[in-house]
Amino acid sequence: MSEYVVVGAGSTGVATAVLLADAGARVRLVTRRGTGPSHERIERVAADATGPELAELTRGARALFNCAMPSYDRWPSDFPPLAASLLAAAESTGADYVMLGNTYGYGPVDGPAHEDLPLRPSSIKGRVRAQMWHDAEVAYRAGRVRVTEVRASDYLGKGAVSPFTLMVGAQVLAGSPVSYPGDLDAAHSWTYTADAARTLVAAAHNEQSWGRAWHVPSTSHAPVRDLATRLAHAAGRPDPQLGRMTSAALADIARQDSIMAEVPEMLYLYDRPNILDATITASALQVAPTPVERVLDEMAQSAPAL
Repeated sequence: MSEYVVVGAGSTGVATAVLLADAGARVRLVTRRGTGPSHERIERVAADATGPELAELTRGARALFNCAMPSYDRWPSDFPPLAASLLAAAESTGADYVMLGNTYGYGPVDGPAHEDLPLRPSSIKGRVRAQMWHDAEVAYRAGRVRVTEVRASDYLGKGAVSPFTLMVGAQVLAGSPVSYPGDLDAAHSWTYTADAARTLVAAAHNEQSWGRAWHVPSTSHAPVRDLATRLAHAAGRPDPQLGRMTSAALADIARQDSIMAEVPEMLYLYDRPNILDATITASALQVAPTPVERVLDEMAQSAPAL
């Protein structure tokens, strides 16, 4: 019998499964194709998490972790049924439910976003995320499930997927010029995938967790320009050539790429300071961020040879 079920084998889902398994727990990792790491205490299962089999896969588990994410351009259609299925599985089996979320539900924020900030989404994707938490919170208040959400900012780390890793980090490591659709000098919070996993696990094991949200402590609040330069130095690359992508250039790319077409509505996160305050989380869950130098060194080790 699995003690924990993790849905989703992206970089954070894998890190969560491995963290639990390394601590001695048995973990069932559920993905559409049964992918994931090879580990003696991780059972990889191929299943559709929107289907009825998820409840059977969860039965008997202490906690269900939702680390899954549909394709970025399909959130409005694919996220609601996925979230509903995981919530229903937790309710029907009695498993604690731990959701991996982000900051989209807050909308634009003046000053640091803290854990008790109300959700006021201004984007389509933000409304999707906010509704997911609203539905879970309603179930919690009705006594049907114990649920918490861990919210991350943009990801860093080996295998992480974020605007930085896709539009800046990959180019820096390849020695190519960077064109970034945001303010290169605005302070920004960055989440290390392993820190997100540690926060998820800490939340699952803390009785203060239920019915509220937590923020992953950030590995750095550095602007893109500074972070890119430090990554280049860690990888032994020259100082990066950094430029700001024009609105016209972004619109042209968006017309050709369905994923990039989703970026413009989220630009408010990148054209102004965007700071995630995790003071409450760090104190209550005793999670400290990994030094950014270690994170950048990890990313640099994956750099291609020039």
